[in-house]
Amino acid sequence: MDINTIFLPLMILVLYFFFIRPQMNRQKKQRAFQTNLKKGQRIVTQGGIHGKIHQADEGNSWVMLEVGNTKFRVEKSAISFEQSSTLSEAKKEA
Repeated sequence: MDINTIFLPLMILVLYFFFIRPQMNRQKKQRAFQTNLKKGQRIVTQGGIHGKIHQADEGNSWVMLEVGNTKFRVEKSAISFEQSSTLSEAKKEA
């Protein structure tokens, strides 16, 4: 067997398991997080806006975000992560 016939499939497997599969797992977790948003969660958007969810309906693709006395709509896909879970993870590490 030629070295190229062994090396190419091996390289494809390495790329899949080290790059593609972890990215797919991250996307799956992010989608699950965005579909399970609840009222009262403190979140951070991709634009850096910190706020609390005022209204979240499963049928909508948006949530009502409350920042101070202001309320506005944000697409669920624009929500990056939950602020309170990130803070609790940081406390556990310390």
